[in-house]
Amino acid sequence: MPSSLIDALARHHEDVDLPCPLIELPGLCTLADVLDQVPDPRRVRGRRYRIGSLLALCLVAVLSGTKSVAAIARFAADSNSDLRTRLGLTCATPNTTTLGRLLARLDGDALDDAVGAWIARYATDPVDEPGDTPVGLAVDGKAVRGSRTDNDKAVYLLAAALHTSQTVIAQRQIPAKSNEIPAFAPLLNRIDLRGTVITADAMHTQRAHAEHVIAAQGHYLLVVKGNQKKLRKQLKKLPWRQIPLQDRTTTTGHGRREIRRLKVCTVQPGLLFPHAVQAIEIKRRRVNRRTGKVQTKTVYAVTNLSPGQANPSQLAELMQNHWSVEALHHVRDVTYGQDASRVRTGTAPRAMATMRNLAIGLMRQAGWTNIAAATDHYRSRPEHATTLLDLTA
Repeated sequence: MPSSLIDALARHHEDVDLPCPLIELPGLCTLADVLDQVPDPRRVRGRRYRIGSLLALCLVAVLSGTKSVAAIARFAADSNSDLRTRLGLTCATPNTTTLGRLLARLDGDALDDAVGAWIARYATDPVDEPGDTPVGLAVDGKAVRGSRTDNDKAVYLLAAALHTSQTVIAQRQIPAKSNEIPAFAPLLNRIDLRGTVITADAMHTQRAHAEHVIAAQGHYLLVVKGNQKKLRKQLKKLPWRQIPLQDRTTTTGHGRREIRRLKVCTVQPGLLFPHAVQAIEIKRRRVNRRTGKVQTKTVYAVTNLSPGQANPSQLAELMQNHWSVEALHHVRDVTYGQDASRVRTGTAPRAMATMRNLAIGLMRQAGWTNIAAATDHYRSRPEHATTLLDLTA
């Protein structure tokens, strides 16, 4: 087995015209062994398969585009003996009931921690020099709309995803009677935040959240809205008219044209937010290209990044890239039909969401820009997925 993914991927794509270039990646450790570290909820008596082999089967099937537990079982039944052997499934093919019971009883936190730590090792670049650009990490939540908890509510997941690759490296489920705010610190506790900039929507513009990030030697860039009225009032009173325009970007897409103008102001001690060094004002002008309707909006944000750590263009990029997490949600909903899924039992909805996150992250790290094309590729060549994952090391 090659020590580098680039050799394996090069062989995968000898007969395929890729829509994106291959990228050099370090060799991955055996994912099946990582998945074996997840606590097995099954009784010892009667086990026929290693938990790592079953979870690896689920992942390879999801890489191939399967959307349900029944589809994973059909994928296993249709696979050849060589593929099953490589996955460690030497007994009879596991059926839907076996897979469904396992996924429904898994420890969701343990699964997310195992795969998150594994992919984070390869998805991030270390920041060795003080002048390096910090890595953006978006914190955002999403409901799995087709699922249901014991309170008849949809499963709600809070995730941390890297800006540039939309790779989820941490995830937590929000209790039915709670919200995202209490889950913020537990989500980030297992991540090394040094050199990382946490971005989030206004819900997470909380003093305790900022203190937590700073204590972990990270940075924050948080939007300020009505939930922090006094802070927003302070930001509006800053001398923005006296500050020259420092960045301007224009984007076109989704039937509209948007112009974003950014100004940055260094703040004095006394701002009602801990460790804030710079305040940001962004004026957005959006034009609907079909109707001609114009919308304007002013957004304020605060960050503990100093001017030497992030210039205005870098701050603008971090603000814009935070919304790349929405592209991840779109892929999960459109390519994988997550919101239409009827997987509802126990932790199975969360486990399937984790598998989708991991599959998308692996595809992005392998250089795919079109996830639908990637799933088509692995559907016709599932043995390539096992080579990519180095499951037979």
